[in-house]
Amino acid sequence: MTADRHARTMLPIPDRPSPGLTTFDAKDPDTSFPPIEPLLPPEGAPNVLIVLLDDVGFGASSAFGGPCATPSAERLAATGLTYNRFHTTALCAPTRQAMLTGRNHHSVGMGSITETATSAPGNSSLRPNTKAPLAMTLKLNGYSTAQFGKCHEVPVWQTSPMGPFDAWPTGGGGFETFYGFIGGENNQWDPALYDGTTPVEPPATAEEGYHLTEDLTDRAMSWVRQQKALMPDRPFFVYFAPGATHAPHHVPPEWIEKYAGRFDDGWDVERERTFARQVELGIVPAGTQLTERHAEIPAWDDMPAELKPVLARQMEVYAAFLEHTDHHVGRLLDTIEDLGVLENTLIYYIIGDNGASAEGTVNGAFNEMANFNGMAAVETPEFLLSKLDELGSPSSYNHYSVGWAWAMNSPLQWTKQVASHWGGTRNGTIVHWPDGIAEAGGLRSQFTHVIDVAPTVLQAAGVPEPAMVNGVQQSPMEGTSMLPTFNEPDLPEEHDLQYFEMFGNRGIYHRGWSAVTKHKTPWIMVGGTLPDFDDDVWELYDGRTDFSQAHDLAAEHPDVLARLQRLWLIEATKYGVLPLDDRGAERLEPSMAGRPTLIRGTSQQFFPGMGRLSENSVVSIKNKSFSVTAEVVVEASGAEGVIIAQGGRFGGWSFYAKGGRLTFVYNVLGIHHFVVGAEQPIPAGKHQLRVEFAYDGGGLAKGGDVTLFHDGAAVGSGRVAMTQPMVFSADETTDIGYESGTTVSADYTAATSRFRGKIHWVQIDLGDDDHDHVIDPEERLRIAMARQ
Repeated sequence: MTADRHARTMLPIPDRPSPGLTTFDAKDPDTSFPPIEPLLPPEGAPNVLIVLLDDVGFGASSAFGGPCATPSAERLAATGLTYNRFHTTALCAPTRQAMLTGRNHHSVGMGSITETATSAPGNSSLRPNTKAPLAMTLKLNGYSTAQFGKCHEVPVWQTSPMGPFDAWPTGGGGFETFYGFIGGENNQWDPALYDGTTPVEPPATAEEGYHLTEDLTDRAMSWVRQQKALMPDRPFFVYFAPGATHAPHHVPPEWIEKYAGRFDDGWDVERERTFARQVELGIVPAGTQLTERHAEIPAWDDMPAELKPVLARQMEVYAAFLEHTDHHVGRLLDTIEDLGVLENTLIYYIIGDNGASAEGTVNGAFNEMANFNGMAAVETPEFLLSKLDELGSPSSYNHYSVGWAWAMNSPLQWTKQVASHWGGTRNGTIVHWPDGIAEAGGLRSQFTHVIDVAPTVLQAAGVPEPAMVNGVQQSPMEGTSMLPTFNEPDLPEEHDLQYFEMFGNRGIYHRGWSAVTKHKTPWIMVGGTLPDFDDDVWELYDGRTDFSQAHDLAAEHPDVLARLQRLWLIEATKYGVLPLDDRGAERLEPSMAGRPTLIRGTSQQFFPGMGRLSENSVVSIKNKSFSVTAEVVVEASGAEGVIIAQGGRFGGWSFYAKGGRLTFVYNVLGIHHFVVGAEQPIPAGKHQLRVEFAYDGGGLAKGGDVTLFHDGAAVGSGRVAMTQPMVFSADETTDIGYESGTTVSADYTAATSRFRGKIHWVQIDLGDDDHDHVIDPEERLRIAMARQ
């Protein structure tokens, strides 16, 4: 191997011109310059592919003994290494930011998801510029870089079309190419997509066979082929994060039918079956015990008989979704193999960014937004049964029951969000690199963590951890390279100390022992009583003999527990975990959380063509009175189409014209639709159209009276019986003059939603009860200036 000519600790690598004779005439025989050499990584640096699935428990994939067929994972495991003690942070955005930077999630400001960011440094959702991401380091060392799929690391106040884009993959993230979505989840049938920072629409519809995972895979395959065709000497770094199997669980029906009847025996039995397979496969060590079901999780036998067909179907859909996802991962692997570069491609297949998700409530959900709004009771057993055949389809936004999440984490305790126990943080992981790993089909049981990925990749590439990036001195990575374990199966673990924390659920691992305390139950999102942090009960486990945390030794070893509790506090202080924050709704409100907001005051004005505005980019109308006013020009043929819409099929509101008449609809979770229409059509010409919503008050999610106006004159009235108090959607947006994605009202589709006529402006005002109020140009200017 030749010596590397670059000093790579300062990035970008400084240009160093070669001194020498400069001639006057290029034809002079003494004219000589060294050839231009493109920047490349050190010789032998591998291609890198990181596949990160979403919300998959340790016991879900067949590669780890689970009931969901994942042949692509099994294929990699057979010729690679299986890690059965690899850990995440218990939640998606924190795991992703930690993996992409090699630092603990609080160190990079991602103590929880971006939507609950606060002003505390460990929870701000802002990555310090002293902690450059792995992709940036690789790009500045000559790698081609691309990300496909989910990006949940952008602070919510930076998700509008105006950015800033520093936290976006192609902004400061280090990826030259990005195709995917911004946020925690997306509709697999009709996603809100970005190509770089430009909003784009899916290339086809669900009716035409479109599915997001397939689209992302097609894009990734095309990019890899083109990269190797044009730059065969340059290695690639591909981060493939499909967003599956996060809810909604969307998958074509033919995949679901493969699992018909497979889960009729329920989650208790399924958990035992999975555990038996794990023992047989050697995924769990001899002597491992299956942990008991906690009282908060109901037994299958205690569930209502009439609900069980729905519950079984929920799991059939989920299993199909995971198999479908793994199938498309396999297509990407086939592409890499067909190009002849699989042998020298370092692949991480991380099966889940946290444990299985228990956010779907005890009964599961047809629309998971019901629980996020504290309205799960709206979905009665009778309603769920009526929707059984629609689960997984474009008309659903579904999630499975808490019981299935628990079963998919076999043999471990608890689920996603519970950072204290391994059920929330232990994820099956496979590493494949034939040129760098001698053993095929090996098992590795050293304690490892997602922050270990970045230093491993750098070491494999022969690239040093940078001391300076873009003029900013870097703090050291906090992970430990896994590379030594690739070819030394019995090597003592180097990563022997690791804290965990999420919403007050916390724990610490040190040299085999773990001390943990569960503080908050994931599926209780609204209401409930939380203990004081000092009153949390700590448990103690000896991982050297207790793989699954089945035997609490706190009473037998109080001295060990006390030492680990103190150690947790030291680590929490070191990495910015404090103060602990278990607040719920308060953290969704920017002013209470202390994070910036794009919207100031009680008024916001929009203009035609604006769209793909995230919920955090629009003034919130929830739990209050509001009005929407639009100045439009109606053609002689009559008004038709959307003036402004927020949300979509599974929750939101729209102000539009249908058959020439002004209409307002408030859609509660896709279950209740409250429609108020005008009694007369909108005349041709220029008009101000207005809807007033007078909130009842007296708490959250109340109803209100609706009045419609033409130029200040009332033309219709009606009633909205209930509203959504917290969030309309995790993926749908606000659009002016049209509606992207799914539509709030069944009166139109995305293709037919565009307003016929001209919209001058649209304005939302909060708390204005003056029904006769008409906004003139001078007032528009005054409002605009007041918002600066």
